[in-house]
Amino acid sequence: MNNQEIARPVEILLIEDNPGDVRLTKEALKEDKLQANLHVVMDGQEAMDFLRNKGDFVDAPRPDLILLDLNLPKKDGREVLAEIKSDDRLLQIPVVVLTTSQSEEDILKVYKLKANCYISKPVNLDQFVKVVKSIDNFWFNVVKLPKIPEK
Repeated sequence: MNNQEIARPVEILLIEDNPGDVRLTKEALKEDKLQANLHVVMDGQEAMDFLRNKGDFVDAPRPDLILLDLNLPKKDGREVLAEIKSDDRLLQIPVVVLTTSQSEEDILKVYKLKANCYISKPVNLDQFVKVVKSIDNFWFNVVKLPKIPEK
């Protein structure tokens, strides 16, 4: 899948509890001019409800990409990742772990849980924007993804 093949905006789910990082991600996407709908949930339980169309998220679209923080309230990002990758309906959605952790233990664990990518968030604002733009460019212009049937 790349931008030329997508007739609709891409759907990105950002699972992030830090309002500052949410704002920066929105700005980066706006600057990138990617035709994207960014959906934001603030904790791991909301994330799973969004992905499984439960509660307030019954009409939520299926994401083309998930950006996942690890340190989340209610349900940890590692638990969310494990649930996504063990669910046949969700496992093909690429999950990019975007977190402040630089722990080797975290890196090993999320790859064992089948994360598609692990990126440590830069503390520099310009670098953060650059990282988000590069994620979008890679996943929506470089990589060939399978067509995933709608829900």
